Amino acid sequence: MAIQFSLKQTQNINQIIQGITFELNEGTPRSGKTTSDIFKMADFYLRSPDQNHLVCAYNQEQAFRMFMDGDGLGLMHIFEGVSDIRHDEHGDHLLLYAPNGDKKIYYKGGGKVNSVGAITGMSLGSVTFLEFNLLHKDFINECFRRTFAAEWRYHLGEQNPPAPNHPNLELLERFEKSGRFLFRHWTPDDNPILSKDRKEQLYQELSSSEYLLDRDWYGKRVLPQGVIYSMFSKKKNVVSRIQGNVIETFFTADGGQSDATTCAFWVVTFKDGKYYLYRLANYYDSGSDTGVTKAMSVYAKEIKQFIEWCYKKWSHLPHWNHFFVDPACLTLRTELDLQGILTDKADNNSKDKVSSNGLKIEVGIERLQNTIAGGQFLLLDSGDEFDHYNFEKELSMYVRNDNGLPIDKYNHALDESRYGNNYFYKTYIA
Repeated sequence: MAIQFSLKQTQNINQIIQGITFELNEGTPRSGKTTSDIFKMADFYLRSPDQNHLVCAYNQEQAFRMFMDGDGLGLMHIFEGVSDIRHDEHGDHLLLYAPNGDKKIYYKGGGKVNSVGAITGMSLGSVTFLEFNLLHKDFINECFRRTFAAEWRYHLGEQNPPAPNHPNLELLERFEKSGRFLFRHWTPDDNPILSKDRKEQLYQELSSSEYLLDRDWYGKRVLPQGVIYSMFSKKKNVVSRIQGNVIETFFTADGGQSDATTCAFWVVTFKDGKYYLYRLANYYDSGSDTGVTKAMSVYAKEIKQFIEWCYKKWSHLPHWNHFFVDPACLTLRTELDLQGILTDKADNNSKDKVSSNGLKIEVGIERLQNTIAGGQFLLLDSGDEFDHYNFEKELSMYVRNDNGLPIDKYNHALDESRYGNNYFYKTYIA
């Protein structure tokens, strides 16, 4: 049976990979990425001088279904008669009897925190990442290390459009900066099996939601549904300068050694009959991300340096009225006091009435949602070292579970922002 490829699929399959270490195919579901990638890698495996290769997805079942079987177009079908499914000390693999020597194409899951153990000690020539955005960061980084000694070192990734600040995207910066990265964008028009009528049906179906239309038709990176602060808009909530009469400044902080320690500088202004809350800068350090655990005394000293930096940059602003710290973080409050920084207990919503889902923090979440939606919560984009990267990254990751409850992950800067907004809301809006 002859297979008809689209122009985009043909370009992908025939792409010369010399000078490319990571190639990313990103776009809408059902845009023909995976089928094209299967044939692309089939050709690569036949020519590669390296023996061992890896295909990974969130779990092993998906890796096998998507790439080995591929709805009848996978590697095991392409190489039928010249390959076998085998198992050895490194795991399940397709053993390919290639003209230049046998090749082992392992298929594994990489979505869990313990996935790294499945590839430790392996030497790989290439890695194919299916649904790259769903894989665990530690697993991805280990894959990069496993190919260090490859003769033809190559990585292929594919994914549906992730959130704009998905943490896995930062893992690709090393290849982008070295000029060894290639990005290819896909839409339904790149899949030849989708008829004109079917594409019209899909467009009408997806048009009911701006989010779905942007993600699943145009292939844009947008904030996913279920995100608690999905009303945040870069157009509306990010500004380049402070406007209005300055009313006061204050700081908020939250701390942890295994989690993140974060501190933000805020200014309240009044303009055209409204009060506005500006988040100017953010100190953020996560021991779990860096692998370096710092004592709270060290964090207190670094926060003091952050304060000095803030007032060097915005020397015209008045001295802060409050330095709010989460009451639960007693150690950080004590260490800040020792640095001469008198602190106040932040309003972490512990004294609010229980909401309908049994969580007091919902009161604070709703307040922050209202301030964001109303355009009174603003991030100042100054492009400095203490920027809002972590805040924006958490925006796309802080979500609710299937029961509608906030998942207590990716919310360190957001929790600290909730404290700041609680003060602003109760003082100037309520």
